[in-house]
Amino acid sequence: MIFSLSCLCYCCEAMIKENDGSVPVTHTGRVRRRRGSNEVPADVDQSNGTKLLANDQNKYKSMLVRAYSTIWMIGGFIFIVYMGHLYIWAMIVIIQIFMAKELFNLLRKAHEDKQLPGFRLLNWHIFFTAMLFVYGRILSQRLVNTVTTDKFWYKLVGNLIKYHMVTCYFLYITGFVWFILSLKKKLYKYQFGQYAWTHMILIVVFTQSSFTVANIFEGIFWFLLPASLIVINDIAAYIFGFFFGKTPLIKLSPKKTWEGFIGASVTTIISAFVLANIFGRFQWLTCPRKDLSTGWLQCDPDPLFKPETFALPGWLPEWFPWTEIQILPVQWHAVGLGLFASIIAPFGGFFASGFKRAFNIKDFGDSIPGHGGMTDRMDCQMVMAVFAYIYHQSFIVAQSVSLGMILDQIVMNLSYEEQRELYSKLGQILKDQEFGES
Repeated sequence: MIFSLSCLCYCCEAMIKENDGSVPVTHTGRVRRRRGSNEVPADVDQSNGTKLLANDQNKYKSMLVRAYSTIWMIGGFIFIVYMGHLYIWAMIVIIQIFMAKELFNLLRKAHEDKQLPGFRLLNWHIFFTAMLFVYGRILSQRLVNTVTTDKFWYKLVGNLIKYHMVTCYFLYITGFVWFILSLKKKLYKYQFGQYAWTHMILIVVFTQSSFTVANIFEGIFWFLLPASLIVINDIAAYIFGFFFGKTPLIKLSPKKTWEGFIGASVTTIISAFVLANIFGRFQWLTCPRKDLSTGWLQCDPDPLFKPETFALPGWLPEWFPWTEIQILPVQWHAVGLGLFASIIAPFGGFFASGFKRAFNIKDFGDSIPGHGGMTDRMDCQMVMAVFAYIYHQSFIVAQSVSLGMILDQIVMNLSYEEQRELYSKLGQILKDQEFGES
């Protein structure tokens, strides 16, 4: 689904997003516009839709608006990263809500909604039920670790985790029954379309971006680096396309050029290698968060973040100041992330462009001046978030049963009395081993 989550801070597409297709026309001959002035009139589409960014006469004015918004977003993003894991999680939740709101409104029809009081509330009921289920699964063990010192809260949280799945299931079934009972004659098609659209939003938006949260608590590094690479790739594509773009890349986005794509790819891969070395030297970014506290982190660095010395080849000229360099092993993994961010992740933006053309809209929203809506900024981040999670689980996390996994199963599946009995037996086993060794 950061960047993605996901990250708020970048210039990622051409300044003026284009759309093809005709604007819906009513029988009176008037052009019908959607609420929020998001739709692209046909005359604008014809005049600007095929212009390359390098030839756009208004590009400097648009660039200033985008740059101003970007500076504010980057500043806010850096502050949130500094505040820590919980604040980043809160930022992602807010982004998800904004994206869901924009997409809910995309197919909304005011006339039908007036005849269906509470129907919008049903969409949000399903959305927050999914949020409770996913984040409950991701953060359950960390919540337990946060309350272990208090017996009452420990027991309460243990019961909540034990019955978490069944609670979410009945919340969803409640929404399902609610939907069936709300069905109205002559509105069946609209209602079923909205119901399907809500689930599509959960798959396309919420599920993908939620992978980011799992990475955050494994170390902010695994959230910050992928999100930053998408930012860098989009800015580099914009700059190279701005000054050198001449060859169109894809018909879905006529302002995207091969010059911008190639320049951004090289810049992103180099940046991935360099940024991994910078981010990997801060414990605040690399240490995993095992609970939901906000205190400072200290840990023994993972071997991936311990520098290794490499001798430079002898054919370098004598005036070159270094004979050896230090490289973090994680930098080689960063190159893989950079390749994906520069070659595959942009297709998230192409998908969004095609989607907007299908609905004949310019942007998903107008919450960010010069950038469009939140969904416009997060299209590539969502694709990158899923890949970063899968890459981390496949190539970074040790493929064995960890202590955290065992404790998670104990807390979720054993009663308090059974946990005490396990504790007593484990203590006896350790004593026997100690006496046997002595």
